[in-house]
Amino acid sequence: MTRTFLSLGFALLSPALIVAQADKGPSASAASGKVSYYKDIRPIFQQHCQGCHQPAKPQGGYVMTSHADLFKAGDSDEPGVVAGQPDKSLLVKLLFGTEKDRARMPKGKDPLTDPQIKLVRDWVAQGALDDTPKAARAALVDADHPPTYELLPVITSIDYSPDGQLLAVAGYHEVLLHKGDGTGLIGRLIGLSERIQSVAFSPDGKTLAVSGGDPGRFGEIQFWDIEKKSLRQSISVSFDTVYGVSWSPDGKLVACGCADNTVRAFEVATGKQVLFQGAHSDWVMATVFSQDGQHLVSVSRDRSVKLTEVPTNRFIDNVTSITPGALKGGLLALDLRPPKDLRVEQASKIAHAVAQSRAWPYLADVLAAMVPLKKRMSVIPPDAKDVPAKLYDEILVAGADGQPRLYKMHREVKRVIGDDANRLREFEKFPGRVYAVAFDRSGKYFAAGSSLDGAGEARVYEVETGKRISTFEAVKTPVYAIAFRPDGKAVATAGFDGLIRLSDPMTGKLIKEFVPVPVKN
Repeated sequence: MTRTFLSLGFALLSPALIVAQADKGPSASAASGKVSYYKDIRPIFQQHCQGCHQPAKPQGGYVMTSHADLFKAGDSDEPGVVAGQPDKSLLVKLLFGTEKDRARMPKGKDPLTDPQIKLVRDWVAQGALDDTPKAARAALVDADHPPTYELLPVITSIDYSPDGQLLAVAGYHEVLLHKGDGTGLIGRLIGLSERIQSVAFSPDGKTLAVSGGDPGRFGEIQFWDIEKKSLRQSISVSFDTVYGVSWSPDGKLVACGCADNTVRAFEVATGKQVLFQGAHSDWVMATVFSQDGQHLVSVSRDRSVKLTEVPTNRFIDNVTSITPGALKGGLLALDLRPPKDLRVEQASKIAHAVAQSRAWPYLADVLAAMVPLKKRMSVIPPDAKDVPAKLYDEILVAGADGQPRLYKMHREVKRVIGDDANRLREFEKFPGRVYAVAFDRSGKYFAAGSSLDGAGEARVYEVETGKRISTFEAVKTPVYAIAFRPDGKAVATAGFDGLIRLSDPMTGKLIKEFVPVPVKN
């Protein structure tokens, strides 16, 4: 996957060190009586414990992301691990749930299985040794030891806050928060995941969702408090990197795609998984909710766009054609077209006029709220008894064949095998694969970026006519991330060369270019 490149002076951990042991049972060494920290214990802690016990969120003052930290005491002043003495190790006692007036760990989750707890106890009894290979000992990265960059990293994702004041940029082990106009770095959100694959602000702009992980080891979703710049929650997801994070319109759910071919969604408040869909046959690269939050769309390397009903987890339909060759290669990019309100502009003008005339201060808001809102099209009638009507939605899809396509989300005619009835429009092809697409806030325009043989291109199109509005003159290298600034006056692009470029969407001229990470001299 091209987007997973990282041009850094850090060595990646070997894929041979995959941690499937956490669910597959003990390793060969454990079966013979000798328990390995690296092969047996670390994967268990990674999957079940590190979400709440990491440097960015040390619950109870206890960190479990390194071997050395396990021996330290948390807020209780009682050491977590005492080598050779499991009965005096607080960690072991909390896993067993034998401590009076203390919750069994993991808190609020299913307890470890008896074989897993036995592994931990036996490892402590055997001396709690660290057998991590030298090649796998990663440098410590946390808020006190932030990532250092000798080269610019490949940037896989960017997103503007709803008010346009912030631009989130995916880095290595972190997300960097920049001013929306590119004039300065204001925060670094440093977490557990080595690879950051997608970032997305919540509808109210108060929380940033981040998906990523360590390839072949674990996946993770992070929720960051933007005002405090602190980690609210970390959720371990599968045994590989997580992609395509997206928010439900009400901000209560976050969805993601996984390298295990699944689509999942979680409650933001609790971290509880509320949706699981396994209909894809390859990595799921992007997700987006319908405007009413009742449906979820996902795109995958299997070339399909799938529709899932959120409350029931029911797979509904393949949105795209399944005719061989209709969509060549994998699908990589997805965005929901903002619903068009035909009267918003009119309501805003009336409200502004009332405010200027010095009428009641609150009358402007009252008038705006009373104007009926008309969506881009009417609701789609129910197709079966007891099935609610659906709001009309449109999505933009692109991928390996380089050709963005606009689709209706919901089918309005009977399915015929091999049809492509939901397709509304095809746009001109890009050179290479299209890795990123984004609508402006009005839904009138979209931007897209591509990559081919070390070169890249970014363009803006008018949706209704298919007319190319501009080609960004400064973008010459592969583009993996793109975002309209909410005011519509700039489009941010990023990708292989590690630079952020702000371009005028109407002319394609460069507004600003900057380095998003602190580079070591």
